[in-house]
Amino acid sequence: MERWPEPVARVAEFLQRAGIDARVEEFPEGTPTAGAAAKAVGSSRAQIVKSLVFICDGRPTLALVPGDRRADENKVAAAAGARYARVARPDEVVAATGFEPRGVAPFPASGISQVLMAGELLAHERVWIGAGSERHMAGLSPVDLAQLTQARTAELS
Repeated sequence: MERWPEPVARVAEFLQRAGIDARVEEFPEGTPTAGAAAKAVGSSRAQIVKSLVFICDGRPTLALVPGDRRADENKVAAAAGARYARVARPDEVVAATGFEPRGVAPFPASGISQVLMAGELLAHERVWIGAGSERHMAGLSPVDLAQLTQARTAELS
């Protein structure tokens, strides 16, 4: 197996253990934005999954949103059954996910209390998630993504 940076290795091992047909790939030019990621993998921005951490009534919640949409804090709060939601600070992102902001993968993330996923993502055959660094992504089916994260689909944007 290739020598990945430690956070990327965690994602690759998680996928391997789950027996998921997914490839972790490195993009030297970097994939810090949905636009850059789409260009790197050769997909539309809608197939890029932004893994966003929100604090919902004090609990870290992961919102999986298409790269061509903006998450709406009120919709995230409603979907999470919370009174309020706010974007997590960088230190809260690291504490909840073990990943640096801009390199957040949707798993493994032991500090996340629940995962919400935009239903539009299920329309694609393959979506691309951050895989632990600004230069690594993994492509997988959105159905596998939903199962691996035990996500509930919701309207988030």
